[in-house]
Amino acid sequence: MSLTLPQYTPEDAGQPPSLALDYRSTVLRAPQHAPIAIPETLTEVTGPAGCWDRLMGSAMADLTTQHKAPPQGQRIVVSGRVLDEQGRPVPNTVMEVWQANAAGRYIHSKDNWDAPLDPNFTGAGRVVTDEQGRYSYVTIRPGAYPWGNHTNAWRPAHIHLSLLGPAFSTRLVTQLYFPDDPLIEIDPIANAVPMPYRQRMVCRFDIHSTVPNWALGYLFDVVLRGDKATPMEDGHDH
Repeated sequence: MSLTLPQYTPEDAGQPPSLALDYRSTVLRAPQHAPIAIPETLTEVTGPAGCWDRLMGSAMADLTTQHKAPPQGQRIVVSGRVLDEQGRPVPNTVMEVWQANAAGRYIHSKDNWDAPLDPNFTGAGRVVTDEQGRYSYVTIRPGAYPWGNHTNAWRPAHIHLSLLGPAFSTRLVTQLYFPDDPLIEIDPIANAVPMPYRQRMVCRFDIHSTVPNWALGYLFDVVLRGDKATPMEDGHDH
């Protein structure tokens, strides 16, 4: 099978290309022509910044208290800051969170692999950064799961993140991975982002934000632009 590579480069070396041959579904959806720039109108440059709670409801910063009982799995606290290319905090930014449960299963109907659902875990949450760009949410560490990309393919444990900026066109979708996960090195989605940029998608264990006898702490800063930008998610496996 021969393929014609796109005739353009990603935004910078740290961003995944639209076509990553080892990630099979990109073969079908990668553009084969250069993108066409469309002038932004008022719709693209304005948005509902500052009124997220009114539009989306109160933030759901604890994914472990949304049901009658606690979910199964290792409870964790993920915190950090959202920064711009100058290292300045980005306040009032919505971070949407979604993930698999501790067994590596999502609640949606297309996920039907042989792993248990958790009636006490939906796997969806939302936080809004404060004036210093800080955020924090509580969840459980997700499990790995198989996917149909190739024989014996397993996705490393990860959390999906979507950050919504002040306008409808300002959105970053990425994934958070966990340190020392051996599956990262052989995962086509993670490896679509070259090193050393891939490390920007890996959180750090933090004993200081670990809550004694309750939850492990992890730090993950998101940089929106510039030469230290957090890479985008290369497609959506779930």
